[in-house]
Amino acid sequence: MLLCAATFAIRSLYVPGLALLLLGALFAAWVALAARGARLEREPGPATVEEDAPWPLRIVIWPGVLPPPGGEVLEPLLPEPVRLAQMSVGAAGVRRVRVEVRFGRRGRRRIEPCALVIRDPLALAVREVASTAGAGEVLVLPRIEPVLPVEGGGAPGTEGRGRDADGGGAARSPAPELELDVLRPYRQGSPATRIHWPTLARTGELMERRFVADPRARALVVMDAHDPVGDRELDAAVRAAASLAYHLARAGGCGVLLPGDRRPLVLGPDMRSFAELHARLALLRPAQAMPALKRSSGGGPVVWVTASHAIPILPGRLGAGWIVAPHALAAGAAVEFRVAGCIGQRLASVWREAA
Repeated sequence: MLLCAATFAIRSLYVPGLALLLLGALFAAWVALAARGARLEREPGPATVEEDAPWPLRIVIWPGVLPPPGGEVLEPLLPEPVRLAQMSVGAAGVRRVRVEVRFGRRGRRRIEPCALVIRDPLALAVREVASTAGAGEVLVLPRIEPVLPVEGGGAPGTEGRGRDADGGGAARSPAPELELDVLRPYRQGSPATRIHWPTLARTGELMERRFVADPRARALVVMDAHDPVGDRELDAAVRAAASLAYHLARAGGCGVLLPGDRRPLVLGPDMRSFAELHARLALLRPAQAMPALKRSSGGGPVVWVTASHAIPILPGRLGAGWIVAPHALAAGAAVEFRVAGCIGQRLASVWREAA
């Protein structure tokens, strides 16, 4: 504009030209002073989080010599930048914002550093301030989902109909066999089937039977990652294995055999070893072969979780159990329960239909 004013002797262009030149210099100085001394901090959430669960993330901006005229925070975990106008301003001009990030798939996720971009309203001057924290990691764990029984071995679409007899609506899961442990005083509200009538007739004292899981007959969850149909099917099978192990452990205990392991990992009601199992399932990759299951693996039922079309052949009594997969392995076998997008069928029924 100043060049046109000087070339064509148009005096009216000098005023806006000088004003814009001065405005550009003012904005450049403002942005430079706002970036000098400015600090961007990111406070990440916990080291682990389940799939699709909110992972908290806090972003803090400490101002420079002058408050920024405008700008935004470029956070790789968010689909859109966070504008400075959206952040709350506290004492000494410190800006804070808390966002929630969700991860859709299990595995280790790398957290790239974020950046603060300071610019004027006309975008004539731009400065970028890097985050003080470097790259980090978060472990995304497979989601724990309820086990939903299907009454009468119904077809797909009948999930959610099976409920406990007490009407509480809690989902049942394959449970180990129970055995009589001890007698204890009767508690108000316990079912009459637990009353020990011989003790009542002999002593006149109302006692009830206390049942516990037989440690020799605990269920064994076997995770088969051999030859999966696809990544989505393997993720669904891993969620099903984690969910079954969680519910069975809380119901009395179970064992879990992962690919490459010679002995199953034992889970008790205290859930002490579940965090280790959960982390290993999050990092599970396709295996080269099926798990090696021996007769000495226990006397309880086997819950075979797979993402492939192969049907395992188990030795002896180990065939008394279930097979869980994202797809039906035998169309004629009844579906007994559903979990994490997978269906559970009796192994004996699957073998009979496949034959």
